[in-house]
Amino acid sequence: MNAPGPATPTPTAIVLGDGFARELPELAVPWRATEPPDPRALVVNEPLAEELGLDPAFLRKGEGVRLLVGTAVPDGATPVAQAYAGHQFGAYSPLLGDGRALLLGELVDAHGSPRDLHLKGSGPTPFARGGDGLAAVGPMLREHVVSEAMHALGVPTTRSLAVVATGRFVRRDEWLPGAVLARIASSHLRVGTFQLARSMGDVALLRRLADHAIRRHHPAAADAAHPHLALYEAVVSAQAALVAQWMLVGFVHGVMNTDNMTISGETIDYGPCAFMEAHDPATVFSSIDHSGRYAYGQQPAIAEWNLARLAEAMLPLLADDQEEALRLAVGALESFAGEYRAAWARGMRAKLGLPGGVDDATAAALATELVAVLEAQRVDHTSFFRGLADVARGEGAPTRDRFADPAAFDEWAKRWLALDPDPAAMDRANPAYIPRNHLVEEALAAATEGDLAPLERLLDAVRSPCEERPGLERYAAPGPDRSFRAYCTYCGT
Repeated sequence: MNAPGPATPTPTAIVLGDGFARELPELAVPWRATEPPDPRALVVNEPLAEELGLDPAFLRKGEGVRLLVGTAVPDGATPVAQAYAGHQFGAYSPLLGDGRALLLGELVDAHGSPRDLHLKGSGPTPFARGGDGLAAVGPMLREHVVSEAMHALGVPTTRSLAVVATGRFVRRDEWLPGAVLARIASSHLRVGTFQLARSMGDVALLRRLADHAIRRHHPAAADAAHPHLALYEAVVSAQAALVAQWMLVGFVHGVMNTDNMTISGETIDYGPCAFMEAHDPATVFSSIDHSGRYAYGQQPAIAEWNLARLAEAMLPLLADDQEEALRLAVGALESFAGEYRAAWARGMRAKLGLPGGVDDATAAALATELVAVLEAQRVDHTSFFRGLADVARGEGAPTRDRFADPAAFDEWAKRWLALDPDPAAMDRANPAYIPRNHLVEEALAAATEGDLAPLERLLDAVRSPCEERPGLERYAAPGPDRSFRAYCTYCGT
């Protein structure tokens, strides 16, 4: 007789920790999700579910679906809407918070680490600020696709566990089918969380928040001579590395407000995000970024600006004397530029396949010169770097033909080839497949009408971005030049 298989879990059998709600109740409001009329799982991230000890089959039906929309909450869990402040497009908002989201609690993953289970589009909270608290299928599936692509590219990111259709329509410019996104993150602590704690004038609360962040994300800081300064330094380093990775893959976040910058160093809140195609530092996709504040080329500077706001919030923890606190904060923040450049240069060495014997100065100069050529001629970022390995193999005509004036590329390539680049290493570093904007729109439009097949094909491509496969040629090709030149994305609220 076969041994019985594992019991199907129920919400009451799933353990959700309440570390944030219990340790920092001043920064959260206990709340419950709105009951959707007819919830139905559209996509479930099976590998992620298994990593979290969850049965994907359970999540696709019945009580599992109700868990994913927040209406079947495990015993002992404390769902909360998190509170935070933030600078939005440079203007300070003293109270923002999860207007359409809930932190259900913390799961423990296969590595023993706590991971937030967080919902987006689960209904209005006290922080909704007049909004309906809901989300549409398209934007939630965008976050699912793009966050999975980023994870596959090795970029630290929150991840989508599932997208559930609610059976309710939501009003935007038109009536759209509604959905809830179930998101997993190392945590949802943000720069804006610290800004709110500082604004409350409660240094003990600010200290508890910092200590919580150390335990959750940067435990080595606890052993430092100055743990809170070490925490700040760790966040600076994490964000420098993260934004360098964004720049290397051509990712444009679109809304880098301080409430969208994590303490963990993960990418969060995929709203009007997209991947740049023609290399241009002025690339903006967001419908609300009229000034280009969050353009592709501005992202490192904005990250540094946001980190300055974190330093301001943490000043009372750095020293009792204001001038000494400022000195320590400025000294730590000054490391951002160097750490960003070093992370970017390491990434470019890999993308260019440069051997270890090439000195850093030569590698950095070569990379900088190449970027200037790509920018001047608006060459497609992803397909150029993917095709560059073929140049190293002596098959460079298709890549060279991407340039309107190939002479500048020829001059650069001659010096690069003299360094003996490794094309196999380049294939591992440069993706063939990213969520191309026209393919994302095609998949979202079909999914909104009930056809998930284009979405599934796109996910299949971007989850193995560096492995070229027959039949996926259109997923590697640049988008239609004219119709997507003025591509525009929206926050979904």
